[in-house]
Amino acid sequence: MSCKQYLLGAFAIMTIASCAPKHYHLTSVERSRIIIDSRYDQNPDEKAAAFLAPFKKVNDSIMAPVVGQVAHNMHATRPESDLSNLVSDILMWASRDYNEKPDLAVYNMGGIRADLTKGDVTYEDVLSVAPFENKICFVTLTGEQLMQLFRQIAYRGGEGVSKGVELVITSADIGGELVSARLYGKEIDPQANYRVCTINYLLEGNDGMDALSKGSDKVAPQEASNNTRFLILNFFQDMLKQGIVVDAKVEGRIKVKM
Repeated sequence: MSCKQYLLGAFAIMTIASCAPKHYHLTSVERSRIIIDSRYDQNPDEKAAAFLAPFKKVNDSIMAPVVGQVAHNMHATRPESDLSNLVSDILMWASRDYNEKPDLAVYNMGGIRADLTKGDVTYEDVLSVAPFENKICFVTLTGEQLMQLFRQIAYRGGEGVSKGVELVITSADIGGELVSARLYGKEIDPQANYRVCTINYLLEGNDGMDALSKGSDKVAPQEASNNTRFLILNFFQDMLKQGIVVDAKVEGRIKVKM
């Protein structure tokens, strides 16, 4: 194509574009979910299956081993859920390996990326629940800072909190305000110090909970072994050794005042 032909072609495209109607505007956006399940396995491609077989074997050897069991389906949702309660409690459980005795743990709902299904839990399930490089960490908050954190949690409509936390909040639809806060049945003392276990992502002030970034005496181990997925894995393996089927339930840690 000559330079002249190229220029004429470009000019034609610009002319057509300039003549196109300009009264169109976006009125709505719709989406749908395509479920990929066993229906797509009814007519497998034999050559593709053969090609993938050695890779599948390696993948399954890592991902498929059973590491524990859960008593029922678990899902993370606001204001409180069985799975967010469980993950927060696991942080408290893991704290013993860091010579820490936190008063509470906080885990963000957005960091829990999958459900757990009743029955066997595999390493793949754990990885799906906690796919990020979030690591356990600790920080000390004053009572005033802790109340600020609880207000931020209320504004977000709820987050994962450990056993012993008792929050009453208003609905996020009407502002998400903190009505009351207690810890193990006691009012929060503004002058006292409270040790909080959380993840480094939140310690940096992310997800609207910057009260955590304002604390003191921070401990944030950097080694990969401190990743939450490994802590969750260790918890399930420990329970499995003891013959315990892991259970968790909604128990009123965060209540919405109607």
